[in-house]
Amino acid sequence: MEENFLEKVTVRTFGGEDLEAIVEIDRKILGKSRWNYWKQQIELSNAHFPLSCLVAEFEGRVIGFILGEVSGGEFNVPDTVGWISTIGVDPACQHQGVARKLSQEFIKNLKSIGVTIVYTLVNWSDWDLLKFFRGMGFSRGGEMINLELNLS
Repeated sequence: MEENFLEKVTVRTFGGEDLEAIVEIDRKILGKSRWNYWKQQIELSNAHFPLSCLVAEFEGRVIGFILGEVSGGEFNVPDTVGWISTIGVDPACQHQGVARKLSQEFIKNLKSIGVTIVYTLVNWSDWDLLKFFRGMGFSRGGEMINLELNLS
């Protein structure tokens, strides 16, 4: 990528025409296509918070996305809580600051509507993602822990 690549990356709200690009980036990362999953996730998120899905674009092509929501009330979580559900960057554009730019814009949007804390879940063994979120200022949460029940 060129030296001023990140300066040419724009972040904007998701539009319906971006669904294919998000599905394709996700396929490149995970190795499988999840069209129905993404269609449903984006519809649900946009219904609750219109700025909850953002895309990063470079030279007219979507190269990354972030999806989240604003929620509260359940589990004694106040309604000033935002969540980052997922973030993805085309593998050809990773490690260039795209995810950071998307996250900063998402957090700015949350802050503008009164959100005071942002949560996300990360696999304990995903050191790259843990390092990324730590660099964004995230730290281990204090009061909530993830519980799981394996049914297999």
